[in-house]
Amino acid sequence: MTNRENIVRNQGLDDLLGRVSVSLEDGLMPVEIFGDAEVFEAEMDRVFTRNWVFVGFESEIPASGDYVTRHVGKDSVIVARDRDMKINVLANFCRHRGAQLCTNDRGNSLNFRCPYHGWVYRNNGDWRGAPDKSDAYPKLDTKAWGLLKAPHVETLYGLIFTCLEQEAPPLLDALGGGGWMLKALMDLHPNGMSVMGPPDRYRVRANWKTASENFAGDAYHISVAHRSVEKINLGQGFDAVNQFTINYALGDGHSCTGSATGDLLGEVGEYWGYEYAIRNQFDLSRLDNAQKEMIRLRPPAVGNIFPNLSFIRFTNTPPAGKWPVVYTSWRQWQPISATETEVLSWQLKWNFMTDEQASESYATGQFGFSSAGVFEQDDTVLWEGAPHVALSPWARKEGAMFNMQLGMASLGGIQQRDPDWAGPGNVYSPGPGEAPARDFYLRWLHEMTRGS
Repeated sequence: MTNRENIVRNQGLDDLLGRVSVSLEDGLMPVEIFGDAEVFEAEMDRVFTRNWVFVGFESEIPASGDYVTRHVGKDSVIVARDRDMKINVLANFCRHRGAQLCTNDRGNSLNFRCPYHGWVYRNNGDWRGAPDKSDAYPKLDTKAWGLLKAPHVETLYGLIFTCLEQEAPPLLDALGGGGWMLKALMDLHPNGMSVMGPPDRYRVRANWKTASENFAGDAYHISVAHRSVEKINLGQGFDAVNQFTINYALGDGHSCTGSATGDLLGEVGEYWGYEYAIRNQFDLSRLDNAQKEMIRLRPPAVGNIFPNLSFIRFTNTPPAGKWPVVYTSWRQWQPISATETEVLSWQLKWNFMTDEQASESYATGQFGFSSAGVFEQDDTVLWEGAPHVALSPWARKEGAMFNMQLGMASLGGIQQRDPDWAGPGNVYSPGPGEAPARDFYLRWLHEMTRGS
């Protein structure tokens, strides 16, 4: 690309981001951001290389030598535990000619050997050797030719995050309200949670932002998109969701959404509906009062940590006389292109659970949210709409916008900010609203325009 072509390209992107800045104040979004290739390439640079990004769970790599391969934006990385049990995030390409080192999703190895010319690296990224090294590279500075290594790797409640930016704030500082939410979800027992097997992996013809936004707090779609689930008695009360939704916009694009199940259903609806045999083992001593009240009376069912890590903690509709089964699923929306996303979906258990409890939770979670999940299929096929519109010549010609105004006070929305909320950010109720979506895109816009 010539300098002139690059200038024209950047001007086009800057113009689009300028339009986003103006329209988002009114809860509107230009459709192009969900299918534009230039926007996507800028996201890979400005969002994913600058921010803390989730890359896996500690329980996926419990032993020395264990590794999994993941992505940070478009970059394939190896998440590996070295001899000293330290977790490293390494670029998954050989420094010699760029061949991919690891093609497996996971494994155990203390070394990674390039399949092209045989360069060898330790699983901490250090250069170790090459064929005929004494003759071919007698004076090679081996310290300069190790694998690219992420400058920052931190874990929090069993989740592994990395940041490729050299001058990055500590993870907890960067997460802010997202870390507060994560603690309320994952730090309810000193033994924590762990994955129940490798993630489901499947691709959808959707933009990654649509998935993140949906889990950030879209309760509005439930009674429509998931109506079939209710019709076959796999779910109940979906219409009521629109009346009792609570949006937690926790700041910096992190958010979660739930319902006042504890207020409405009493003890059965408290703590996500966990049975007493499980909830009685929770230790809430590490939570603040706002966290305790939230998970007891108005527990979050879905949420998103910016940019692309989401959770769902939900229940099935049990047979008569049975207690509901609660499952916890974490999922990552891995960008492939502006119009395609790979979904990684894990089911987690509390480590104190019996095998029977864990098995029931896993089966329930897979039935609802997995590659074949009844809720997941409803969602993912509908997410395909945004990229089609983004690439529509007619929509672009007309300057079409998507509407994200639900609940805005300026338009007469009934949602009100809770003045007594003691946690981070703001809480809005009653009824559905799109404050979490608007906050998500404000953060996205900030990352896309800072230092560009």
